[in-house]
Amino acid sequence: MTVHFIGAGPGAADLLTVRAVELLKKSPVCLYVGTYLDPEVLAHCAPEAELIDTQGLDLDQIIEHCVRAHAAGREVARLCSGDPSVYSALSEQTRRLDAAGIPWDVTPGVPAYAAAAAVVGAELTVPELVQSVVLTRAQARSTAMPETEALGNFARTGATLALHLAITRIRTIADELVASYGADCPVVVVYRASQPEELVLRGTLADIAGRVEAAELRQAAVILVGRALGTAVDCAQSHLYDPARDRAHITG
Repeated sequence: MTVHFIGAGPGAADLLTVRAVELLKKSPVCLYVGTYLDPEVLAHCAPEAELIDTQGLDLDQIIEHCVRAHAAGREVARLCSGDPSVYSALSEQTRRLDAAGIPWDVTPGVPAYAAAAAVVGAELTVPELVQSVVLTRAQARSTAMPETEALGNFARTGATLALHLAITRIRTIADELVASYGADCPVVVVYRASQPEELVLRGTLADIAGRVEAAELRQAAVILVGRALGTAVDCAQSHLYDPARDRAHITG
């Protein structure tokens, strides 16, 4: 058997990949995080599948379910919110599976920051304005951040910031970013992107904290910060599509 780590995307049942859906259909065991997923995602599982909500389990308990399934020869779908490459504890789980001699593979999903950008129709990279996106998080009651990854260091680059696991620290974050981005810098907060409870808050570094606090958001939200989020960005022409570009050498 194999443990399939599957990116469940932002939570919507129709934003899984075809591969993800096929794996869910054939896996007799499904481990999922109930906090972040629309229950409709689980409708892709077989009616007789064993569904295990991991939000109340520690890592050893999660792996124990995989070990038991392996002993019984049962495939396991391990649903991860967003994409497994970011904030999924993938490395911690796969190290334990390797030690137990249990095969595993990874199926990517729609990242939460990409779903948030799609909701507001934003391109996070705009020619000659910003060409980089930084995915990071804040630290509160969580694993310590490396000293070199202080938010102020990223802010000085001027890149578009996509902040995960940070909504409860929105006021501190906004105050810290003003020095590099300016108080009028656009900010978008998307809560539960693509799910029925979806909520979008637009503002600036000067007022976004008040908007978030008024909405009483405490989890499952992505914060996007940067000049690319302006509603009417006057940007330079992309070289790839510039009419003046010499295309004589392009074939096929």
